[in-house]
Parts: sequence; structure tokens; C-alpha cells
Amino acid sequence: MAATAMRRSGRRWRSSGRSSRHRTPLPSTSIFFLREKLSIYTSSVKAVQKNSTSKDYIQEEDDFALRRFLRARDQNINKASAMLLRYLAWKRVTKPHGFISEDEVRGEIAKGRDRHQGFDRLGRPMSYLYGGRHFPVRRDHEDLKRYVVYVFDKICTRLPAGQEKFAAVIDLKGWGYANCDIRGYLAGLDIMQSYYPERLGRVFLIHVPYIFMAAWKIVYPLIDDKTKKKFVFVADRDLDATLRDAIDESQLPEEYGGKLKL
Repeated sequence: MAATAMRRSGRRWRSSGRSSRHRTPLPSTSIFFLREKLSIYTSSVKAVQKNSTSKDYIQEEDDFALRRFLRARDQNINKASAMLLRYLAWKRVTKPHGFISEDEVRGEIAKGRDRHQGFDRLGRPMSYLYGGRHFPVRRDHEDLKRYVVYVFDKICTRLPAGQEKFAAVIDLKGWGYANCDIRGYLAGLDIMQSYYPERLGRVFLIHVPYIFMAAWKIVYPLIDDKTKKKFVFVADRDLDATLRDAIDESQLPEEYGGKLKL
């Protein structure tokens, strides 16, 4: 009986060993595989550019960045690596010098559609976007796309050590059909979801006019399921309490009842 028990135990142990090969890889293992793919991509690009005088735009992505891509793809290494390589290819074209300069988007900055100041109670930098100040363009959205990238990079430079996410308030006061820009909204969402994964913490939509919901119904199905949960519509009657619950008075702009000056 003892021998039988040992054989059964051995079978159970061997069975456990086989199944362990199919478990989700540990984070450190996932990072290793992603870094291997990143190294191969970087080497191939450098080989192509070895006679080029242009600046080497490829920078080593840190482990925090790789983990964000993994989280965005539910720890699936193949999907995360595909997403990462698309990001690197996009960065090569969009930011050949590693960033978008203020001079490149000066015209967009002058429109005053956003400002970035203060932090919420979780230590996330706050951004304020004003939908009523945005008007769609009839030409392509390349200028807007460059500006969106410029804004996201600007936000990321404000992230304190140990903080990976930001929060935002989208103020739709005065928003009307003249401001509706479905293509622009989708372009911004695509940039955020594809190239700045796991950066968004929470978005409060305030002063939302009823007619905005028609545009939202078009945009909403195209938002990633995880990201959908981060959008919070705030009724006017709850505005003060909601913002004060999320943001300390000292970090809340004066226009929303706080003490933070522009």
C-alpha cells in the first residue's frame, strides 16, 4: 500500500509539474521576454541607420514601461510585445528626436484648450481640458495628433517618482455641435490607448450638455473596456462634492472652488 501511495503521489507530482509549464509567466519572466524582443528590434533599426547622421531616437524602455504594456494586454507576452513594437515603430516616425517641440505645436497651444496643474489625493497630476474651446478642422488631423502627443508627454514629465498615472477633468461647458469632432476624439483615444497604455487613472466629465451624449454613443464602443471604467460623468449638483472628494482644496483650481491659482 505504501508503494502504491508513493506511485500515486509521484503521478500527482509529475502531473503538477506538467501543468506548471502552462501557467502565466511570472512578471520577471515576462519582462525578460519583452526586453529580448526590444533588443532585437533596436539592433535591427541601428543596423539600418548605421550610416545615418540623424539622432539615435531609440531609448531603452525601463521595466515600468514594459509592465504597462503587459498590464494593457492582461500579461499576454505575445500581445504585449506586438503592442510594444508598434509603439516603437510609431515613435520612430512621430518623434524622431525623442519629443515634439513647443515650436511644432505653437498654433495648437494658442487655442488654450488645456492646462495642467495640481495633483489629486492619490498624487496623480491633474489636467483640465475644455471641450468648448475645440473646433474641428476640415483638413487632416495631423496637427491635432502631434499636439495630443505633446500634451501626453508634458503630462508624463509631471509624474512624481513612483506614480505612473494621471487624472483629468474634461469641462464641456459651452460645448455644442460646432465643437463636435468625432475624428479628433477617436484620434486622441487611439494615441492614448495604443502608445500611452496604463497612464490614465480617472477622467471626470463635467458640465455635460445633453447633446454631447450623441457624440459619446459613437465614441464609447471604441474605448477599451478597462478604460471605459475610468470615465466618470458628474452631475452639476454633485460637482463640488465630487471634485473635493478627489482633489484637496489646495490643489483644486479657483474656478472650481479651490485655492489653486492659475
